[in-house]
Amino acid sequence: MSLLFKAVSEEQPGPIWAGLFDLYWPSYRKWWASEGFSGRPTYRECRLALTQHMPEILPLYDRLCDLAGGGDSAARFLSFYCPPRYLSGCSQAIWQGDKPLLVRNYDYSPKAFDAILMHTAWQGRRVIGMSDGMFGLIDGMNDAGLALSLTFGGRRDVGEGFGIPLILRYILQTCETLDDAAAVLRRVPCHMSYNVTVLDAQRRYFTAYLTPDRPTVISQVPVATNHQERVEWPGHARFTATVERQRFLLNRLTLHPETQDRFISMFLRPPLYSTAFSMGFGTLYTAAYMPADGAMQVWWPHHVWRHSFDNFEVGSQIVLLPDDANAAPHVKVPESGH
Repeated sequence: MSLLFKAVSEEQPGPIWAGLFDLYWPSYRKWWASEGFSGRPTYRECRLALTQHMPEILPLYDRLCDLAGGGDSAARFLSFYCPPRYLSGCSQAIWQGDKPLLVRNYDYSPKAFDAILMHTAWQGRRVIGMSDGMFGLIDGMNDAGLALSLTFGGRRDVGEGFGIPLILRYILQTCETLDDAAAVLRRVPCHMSYNVTVLDAQRRYFTAYLTPDRPTVISQVPVATNHQERVEWPGHARFTATVERQRFLLNRLTLHPETQDRFISMFLRPPLYSTAFSMGFGTLYTAAYMPADGAMQVWWPHHVWRHSFDNFEVGSQIVLLPDDANAAPHVKVPESGH
């Protein structure tokens, strides 16, 4: 099985974004309508929700809607307001070394994934991140020195709120400090339960536990997998081994001082690396964000893709994903001074 990753750079929304959206829109629309379009909020409801909770990005939203063709369905989709529910795996942790470093695995279905790393300067703020729905992000960093990523929070509940990828985009577009980010995560409603880990250039961090029915909890923990303060969905926890992955990461952080590259490469081995692609929870990539350096890397078992604000590499990568669900990847750790 192979997956084509693209790295695109476009300072302001324009023909590159429009072309990609047009390419992906049939799949987006099918997913968005999977529970019936009548069950999704109207355009008026979507716009009112954005006006209330994320007014700073309304001009950006309007521009993207225009580029998407100005249709009602696309505008409702791009609002990310009350979308169909979706589940992912994922693990993330803050390195305990001398440099700020956030590392995450994204475990999801390769059939429902943009596979686009975007470099933008929308509304004057430079952002690099992995796209979701061409507006949202599942991880990323900005030029103010914030880096963040998400994991599913392990609860079934669904409520009124935004899909978490747009909340991450909103934070990176508008926030400069950890306090700014925490305020957004407390204020903006999220439609499902997610864990968001945020790191700044001074190596300060937190993990926020978001739910649709309870206040956001801000915790000073450096690790997040697929539950929050306790397991609330035992079947999902067993299936994704969330407790085992959390314990593994905490043990590595406390008992095994490691170099930067060794720490990152740990995410490409069991129990963190998953080959459950047919069940929608395979590890599609490992991302490493270094906000103090304005740099990030995308790792796979046999290759590392390096990018930064000063040197963003536009292009593509064909990634071979393991077909054998029982196969553990061979990981080559690059030689470096880190």
